[in-house]
Amino acid sequence: MPDSDAKKSNPNAGHRTRLRRRFSEHGLENFQDYEALELLLLYVARQNDMKPVAKRLIERFGFFQVVLDATSEELLEVEGVGEAAITLIHFVKQAASRYLLQTSKVNITPKDISSLVEACRLKMGALPHEQFRLFSLNASFVIVGEDIVAEGTIDQAAVYPRKIIEKALKNGATTLIFVHNHPSGDISPSEMDNTITRNLVLAARAVGVQVFDHVIVSPGGHYSFRENSLL
Repeated sequence: MPDSDAKKSNPNAGHRTRLRRRFSEHGLENFQDYEALELLLLYVARQNDMKPVAKRLIERFGFFQVVLDATSEELLEVEGVGEAAITLIHFVKQAASRYLLQTSKVNITPKDISSLVEACRLKMGALPHEQFRLFSLNASFVIVGEDIVAEGTIDQAAVYPRKIIEKALKNGATTLIFVHNHPSGDISPSEMDNTITRNLVLAARAVGVQVFDHVIVSPGGHYSFRENSLL
């Protein structure tokens, strides 16, 4: 179909083309949050003007990141958002998380585990329930295993040091990193977090394995036991 005919059938075609061209030439750096969402939503609405929908999303949630963290139920409350849009929004977040996690498997070092922390913050930070993950690393500080070892309300009864260490040894780990989230958004460790960490460190030490860090994540940041000299 000639360009003139395409524009007649879709009055938004010119704007869509310009938006895509901006991204192709400059990336997202100069995009406002609503423009980034509008570009994303173009792929689920072939002819509709998605700028008003994108602006409503930002009005409702405030930031691009918070839109990606929103639940399906919350997104459906925004006029113009349907199941296809929700799938794409959640796909983008999970794809970013997978990219960072796979990058961290080869790029983290004892001096920098930031890519792993960011991947976990994306994957787990906004969950409505607590989740506790074990990352097993080999002698070269490469991740050789990732396991969800507890979900729900994390307490001393839910995180069993013996079972976690058995899983770590099965993975061939020499070093461990633990990550869990706080749904409240408060990343300060609780007394239970401190107790669990101490118990895990003792259990790992008994079999010659090092606990490198225990990280608490939320959508807005993280808390590292190692960075705070608690390990």
